[in-house]
Amino acid sequence: MKISFNSRSKKSLAIRIAAASVFTVAMVTPAVGADSLPPAPINLIAPTAIPNVAPLPFTGVKVAKFTTSTTMPNLLVAPATGYVGDAVTISGTGLAANATLDLTWSTLSPTWRADIQPNTVNYMGYSFADKFSVGMTTVTTDATGAFTFKTKIPEDFGGIHDIYALQSGVAIAHGGFQMGRGFTMTPKSGPIGTPITVTYTGMGGSLYTAGAAAYWDNHFAGEMQSMWTRGTAKVILRASGAVGNHVLEVKNALQTAYLNVIQSPIPYTNSGTGIFKVTKDAGLLPAKIIYPAQMDATVAARTMLSTTDPNLDPNSKAVATLSTSSGTIKTKTTMTVTGMSTTGTHQIVWATVVGNRVNCTGVCWAYDALPVATVDVTGTTFTKELTIPDNLGGWHVLQVKKGDLIEAQIPFYLKQSILPFLDKAGKVIGMGIAKADLSTAPDVIARGQSGAPSNTFKAGEEFTISLKGVGWTQFDNTQAVTYDNSFVGYGCGFNSNGYVVIHLRATGAPGTHIIDLHPVMYTNQPSFADTPYGMMPVLTSDRDFPALALGYQIPSYQFSITVTK
Repeated sequence: MKISFNSRSKKSLAIRIAAASVFTVAMVTPAVGADSLPPAPINLIAPTAIPNVAPLPFTGVKVAKFTTSTTMPNLLVAPATGYVGDAVTISGTGLAANATLDLTWSTLSPTWRADIQPNTVNYMGYSFADKFSVGMTTVTTDATGAFTFKTKIPEDFGGIHDIYALQSGVAIAHGGFQMGRGFTMTPKSGPIGTPITVTYTGMGGSLYTAGAAAYWDNHFAGEMQSMWTRGTAKVILRASGAVGNHVLEVKNALQTAYLNVIQSPIPYTNSGTGIFKVTKDAGLLPAKIIYPAQMDATVAARTMLSTTDPNLDPNSKAVATLSTSSGTIKTKTTMTVTGMSTTGTHQIVWATVVGNRVNCTGVCWAYDALPVATVDVTGTTFTKELTIPDNLGGWHVLQVKKGDLIEAQIPFYLKQSILPFLDKAGKVIGMGIAKADLSTAPDVIARGQSGAPSNTFKAGEEFTISLKGVGWTQFDNTQAVTYDNSFVGYGCGFNSNGYVVIHLRATGAPGTHIIDLHPVMYTNQPSFADTPYGMMPVLTSDRDFPALALGYQIPSYQFSITVTK
């Protein structure tokens, strides 16, 4: 069956049910768990809209493979070690006189891997591609067979870079440069909650060089990657703690820090340190949800979208469009369907799943269809305003059904959100944070024991943070929590249909305390081999996160509370 998109992103989408399909996924009917199909990992392509990604270094032109020899003379590279932006001189002697030589620089392009199934997406680790070379420049030797080339080290992956001199496509001399990790942070002072931008360059493209961990006063704040950003990670931490100096450090990490890296085979994966001075406590900051930029997906498949479902009407030529194709729960969108060939009562349903990832063996979750509207079709076209249900986040499909037959279908992306607390008049009186209500009345349990909204708590008092629209795939099932830049745990949204109520305790000195939430690459059940960096807060999720290639906008959150005596 053919599926055609009339437009992109939040603009209307159109889907036609016809003879052939550009997708290969099938919606699970009636129920199959994520572990019932063998993993079929694919290498993901980074979206082009990721901000500030350095191009391939120097000329950016890949060089064809060439032969090398162990007896070729050495090029002098001075200095032989350094950081992005450092000046470097490459020189050769004893070569052919008056010869034209091509200098090359080795690099690589690693990427994320995912297993895209009909009703979920699994994280499958990295693909660490082989090195290749790009052209640096062309030089000409003098009458003595010497040359000198001065340049600056480009923004690229860290580690060892081979530099070759080629004559007619054959390597005749070899040198190398070892790139370490550079660290900057800005600003260096400000009140509690100040956003601190940390830039860490020279991260690698192999298992033990590709990760880094951020620490605030020796507390683990989260991990950083740069697969899609050519070795440069850029993250924002928020200042927390008492007035005075605090240490912000970024270290080599597979998850948490590798503390004796100088004794390892990769001693160049150095750490970076800065001192931030907290100047004052300026009070509470507003709750905030931060989505990554909208990016065109590089994977065509959409979770829950089927082109091989036996219930698709083979005679239907109907095309569905939506006035908006993404939004939070209770978003209003208008569906317009043209080319209808059936009349009478039709149901519009929301294709989703129910289940969980705990003790996930056999069938872990099942397909479900939530009715959202009924429409009486009298001609070939109809328009209907729909309200997106309070459900799991991520990609879903709105289907127009005549009985069991699907006449038209179209994807909708449900975004995560902070739960607002309302008074009886409907006025917002709190965002996300509330006192914990530890009673066991059914209505209290149904809201995760979240009680009255408040941002002020006594030391030791239990409180909650409530989210909506959390998803179920291994990319959007989980949010990791840091308290004053210290990772304390995570919350999952699958079993509760996207409604997450996280329980924490107010701790620390009286005053303002910072709470941040970040996406996670879920690696528990079902669990797969070779999936590093799992179950930790990913600080680089807005720039280097596999789900970006699938069109996901998984946010980070910022909250604050006041602790009293």
